[in-house]
Amino acid sequence: MKQAGIKKLYYSISEVSKITGLEQYVLRYWETEFEQLKPAKNRAGNRIYTNRDIKLILEVKRLLRDERYTIEGAKHVLKTFIPEGDANPQLELLSDAPMLAEQSAVRPNNGDSRVQTDLVEMKRFLEELLVRLT
Repeated sequence: MKQAGIKKLYYSISEVSKITGLEQYVLRYWETEFEQLKPAKNRAGNRIYTNRDIKLILEVKRLLRDERYTIEGAKHVLKTFIPEGDANPQLELLSDAPMLAEQSAVRPNNGDSRVQTDLVEMKRFLEELLVRLT
């Protein structure tokens, strides 16, 4: 399990779903409707979201659910939307931490895939760091 103080560079669709309180199919649908929302994909073809993507999703959610914009209206508003810098604190999952512990206890055989996912994330972080340093 990851430490809460470490800021992640990339999030899976399931993590974004928990962070935003939206179903995964809603996130995939919004990708087709909002041109600004284009998460990258890893080698396995899984979506990887950045903090910027999550901020955009939260803004779309606010516009559609709270402000009651139509999708076309939200598209128009988002043309001028610029997410704040990534200096914000670590994004947190909406579900409770004990619930996450229970979920990981239910799937004891996923250690290998978890390690592989962590290694892919570390590799991407190091590659991005290298680009920034050069």
